[in-house]
Amino acid sequence: MADTYSPRTASYRSSPADASQWLFRSVFSLAIATFFLMGLGSATRVMNAGLACPDWPLCYGSVLPAAEMNVQVFLEWFHRLVATFVGGVTLVLAGLAVWYRHILPPWLPRAMGGAIALVLTQGILGGLTVTELLRFEVVTAHLGTGLLFFSLLLGITAALMPFTPTGTAAPLVGAGAAAATLIYGQSILGALVASRWALHQCFANADLCTVMNSHLLGIVPATLGAVVLVAMAWRTAALQPVLRRLSYLLFGLLLLQLALGYATYRLHLQVAPLTVAHQSIGAALLGTTVCFTVLAWRDRLGGMRHD
Repeated sequence: MADTYSPRTASYRSSPADASQWLFRSVFSLAIATFFLMGLGSATRVMNAGLACPDWPLCYGSVLPAAEMNVQVFLEWFHRLVATFVGGVTLVLAGLAVWYRHILPPWLPRAMGGAIALVLTQGILGGLTVTELLRFEVVTAHLGTGLLFFSLLLGITAALMPFTPTGTAAPLVGAGAAAATLIYGQSILGALVASRWALHQCFANADLCTVMNSHLLGIVPATLGAVVLVAMAWRTAALQPVLRRLSYLLFGLLLLQLALGYATYRLHLQVAPLTVAHQSIGAALLGTTVCFTVLAWRDRLGGMRHD
C-alpha cells in the first residue's frame, strides 16, 4: 500500500496500518501506566495515605511539598503526579485519533472519546476522595471507574493489535463477556470491602460482616465464569494461538488471585504487599479477560468474512 500523504498525515507519512500500529503501541503503553497507577493507588490506601495531602489538587498548597514530605505524603503526591500524566497522555492520544481519523478505524475516535470521559470522571472522583474525606461511596466509584478506564484501553489495544483470525472462537465471545462482567462485579465488591475496611471491622467487632461476606460469596460466580471460559477455550480445536496463550494466562492469574485472596484473608490484611498484589492481580485478571473477549470477537468477524 502506498504511503498516505496530506497536510494531516505529513507528520509521519505512514499508511493507515502504520498509524494504527503506532496508536496500538501508544495505547498499550498507557494501559501499562494505568495498571501501575492502580497499584500505586492501592498502596496509598493500604498505607493510610489517602488524606496525606489534605488539599486538592495541590498538596499542602504546593506542587512539591518538600517540607512536609514523608512516606505517606510521597505516596499520595506521586499517585496524583502519575494520574496527571495518564490524563494528559489520554487527551493527547484522543486528539491524535480525531486529527488523523481519515486514516484510522472509524470507531477509534469514539473509543478514545470514551476514554476521555472516563479519565475526566476519574479525576473528579479523585478530588472528591480528598474533599469528602474518603467517603466509601466515592472511593468505590473511584476504583470502579479506574477499572473501566483500564479495561477500555486494553480493549482498544486488542482491537488494534496484529491478529490473524481462524474463525473458531465465535462461541467464546459471550462466555468472555459474561466472565468479564462477573470479574468486574467481584472487583467492585472488593473495592467496597476495602473502602469500608469491612474485613478489619468484621474481625474486630463483628461490624460490616455482610459486606465482607458478599465479597467472599462473589468469588464463586466470578471463578466459575473464568473457569468456564478457559475450559471452552481449551476444548476449541484450532483456536487462534494468541487466544490460546491468553487462556493459559487467564487460568494462571485466576489461581494466583485465589491464592492471594486466601492469604490476605487469613492474615487479616496485615501484610500490605499481599493486599496490593491481590488488588493488582484482580485488575490484570479483568484486563486479560477483556482482551480475550475482544480478540474472540475479531476472530468471529474474520470467520464470518471468510464464509
